[in-house]
Amino acid sequence: MTNSFLIVRLSSLGDIIHTLPAFSLLRDNFPDTKISWIVNGKGKEILKFVNGLDEIIKFDNIFRTIKKIKNNYEYTIDFQGLLKSGLISYLSKAKIRIGFHKKNLKEPLASLFYNYQLPEIQENLHVIRKNIKLLNLLNINEEKIEFPIEISQDFIYSVERKLMSCGYDFKKKLILLNIGAGWETKRWDIRNFIKLAKMLKRDDRFILYLWGNSIEEKLALEACKETGIPMLPFLTISELMGLISRATILVSGDSFPLHFASAILIPVVGIFGPTDPERNGPIRSHDEIVFHKLTCSFCYKRKCDSMECIKKISPNEVYEKVIKILNGN
Repeated sequence: MTNSFLIVRLSSLGDIIHTLPAFSLLRDNFPDTKISWIVNGKGKEILKFVNGLDEIIKFDNIFRTIKKIKNNYEYTIDFQGLLKSGLISYLSKAKIRIGFHKKNLKEPLASLFYNYQLPEIQENLHVIRKNIKLLNLLNINEEKIEFPIEISQDFIYSVERKLMSCGYDFKKKLILLNIGAGWETKRWDIRNFIKLAKMLKRDDRFILYLWGNSIEEKLALEACKETGIPMLPFLTISELMGLISRATILVSGDSFPLHFASAILIPVVGIFGPTDPERNGPIRSHDEIVFHKLTCSFCYKRKCDSMECIKKISPNEVYEKVIKILNGN
């Protein structure tokens, strides 16, 4: 198919958000061209709210997936940088297969599957800007950052009904505290979230803990009992996006809710441990981060015996950042 594009970004949810500005620029420069996106199951929940995307291809089995995409695209753009994503790009039989330089890939051997590679770039660049740089190979040299997301009103209504069941008064400021994260090393201790909630409680504020799995549910239940905060029922990814869109502010570690909130201009306070907030943090000027740089910082480890970086962050520090944003608003 002439001039058709296949974006390869399978996961994770936060990284899908970080790829959206590159997609937006691609759509701006190729307004009449078919653009498809291949993604893992949960990522599809995000992409269905993205304006300008022609097709979402759910990745399940590589053989079934290749049947869907083979010989259907002239260009593939691999934002993932893994052997699997590189292989998908190669097996698509696209004439032009675009990817990062091998030194900028999580799995350098993936570079074998590309026939057009970006020259090596510095890894301290924000991942959003890194993704945009990949479009230089298509003579797109803009750096405009836009997130073409539009949340369906149906999901917002669904969330509002669940909020009302929790006793939410819509006149109050909605403060979301996200206790979850994909890595153990990114998770701030639940006792800190409990202390923060107690500090933030006021008659004109409504606080909720976000949780997403059974372990986080137990932690949220513990925190709710101690603070008197109502327990939020389980939310789908779509409903979570709707809830965040209604929030006044979100406090979170380096995870999908943080990146999504920042993308749709909901102010955030980011709590950062092993990852670099300059590279992976919120990119909006009104957002705040709390981070302590140590000799071992930016290790990107998913497991750590000490977790000193995130343990050093106190509830008082986070509270001050939240109040700064609330007063600014």
